[in-house]
Amino acid sequence: MNSNSTQMRGPASIWIGTLAFLLPFVSLVTRSGISAVSFLFLATSLILFKPCRDALVRHWPQVRWVVLAFLLHFLYVLASTLVRGAAMSSVEKPARMFFAASAMLVVLATNAPRRALWWGVSGGTLAGLPFIAWQRFGQHIERPGGLINAITFGDLAVLLGLLALAGTIDLRRSPGQALLASLGALAGLAASVLTGSRGGWLALAPAALLLLRHARALDGARARMLLAAGVGLLVAAWLVPALGVQGRFMQGIVDARSWYAGGNVWTNVGTRLELWKGAAMLIGEHPLFGLDFAACRLRLAEYAQHGLLDPMVLTLPHLHNDVLQEMATGGVLGFLTWVAIMATPGLFFLRQLSGGIRAPQFAAALAGTLVVSGYVCFGLTEVIFWSVGGSLFYALMVFVLMGLCLNAKEKIG
Repeated sequence: MNSNSTQMRGPASIWIGTLAFLLPFVSLVTRSGISAVSFLFLATSLILFKPCRDALVRHWPQVRWVVLAFLLHFLYVLASTLVRGAAMSSVEKPARMFFAASAMLVVLATNAPRRALWWGVSGGTLAGLPFIAWQRFGQHIERPGGLINAITFGDLAVLLGLLALAGTIDLRRSPGQALLASLGALAGLAASVLTGSRGGWLALAPAALLLLRHARALDGARARMLLAAGVGLLVAAWLVPALGVQGRFMQGIVDARSWYAGGNVWTNVGTRLELWKGAAMLIGEHPLFGLDFAACRLRLAEYAQHGLLDPMVLTLPHLHNDVLQEMATGGVLGFLTWVAIMATPGLFFLRQLSGGIRAPQFAAALAGTLVVSGYVCFGLTEVIFWSVGGSLFYALMVFVLMGLCLNAKEKIG
């Protein structure tokens, strides 16, 4: 048992556990809930300044590269914005992602309970599923997205489902709570299916590899039941015409072939491919530092005027690929700072996983790895960091899970 005097318990721990619960719980059913939670984490860290400072000093060697990566990303965007004379609104997301480190500090300072996060993850998917089902079948919305949008909702639903599955590892000694987490895992997958989004399913590939590698960490019978139920859900979604899953995948293939043959651009896949063509042209012109996005849009309009791009691309808000978005707006240097905020947390969680399935931090480390790999996959067909909510969810979840990992290890130290 850890007896470190800098850790607080009692009401403070309960409060931070509540915030850890709310972070995933509100992500699918509110428009600005994630943003509100981020402010509460930051405000709490200021109130608990001394214990948070002590926690940072104590764990600095383990967390420094992650914190510095988020700081560097923020400073690069700030410097680029000032040099270009662009709108300062572009600084909001990287700034708030850096300040999301406050979530890690309060988790460390208060020894917040891990179960609160797993309950929030499961509750989030179980609340999001009926909401999206009502929109799909009650309101007859073909691509429902709750209060956000179909793609982001589908991505986060898949991710929450995977995190709920990781949570069953920590909750396996409590059958009722483990069952809740198992249902949450299936609910997340089902909610994603109902949005009609396809890109989020890419995250299932690395998740499957991780789970197969660490299959012994899951309860054997429960893991087999979840696997069977998950596969059954996917097969049913593919076979049921009303859900449109098979039709959307087949249409995607047709759209891609049509675009490559010089045909229709006015399709979901065609517009992405046309955007990526335009992004490649932007990157080729300004490879080192890129352009602010307003300038990128003006340049895309010029390409369209000269017949180099279809004007359809001008109706879309971003480039539908995180790598291309970062390269176009930040150049190679900006892209490297973005890579850092993905790679450093990923390496942190992989090091925590190296302790094996019996390590107390294993479930939180697995969840963190799933968050990073999930966002990498989401960004292949979408700019998941475009919205403040999507950006904050990543940063807050990374930092909360880092804090939970370190707390778990410290308890047996």
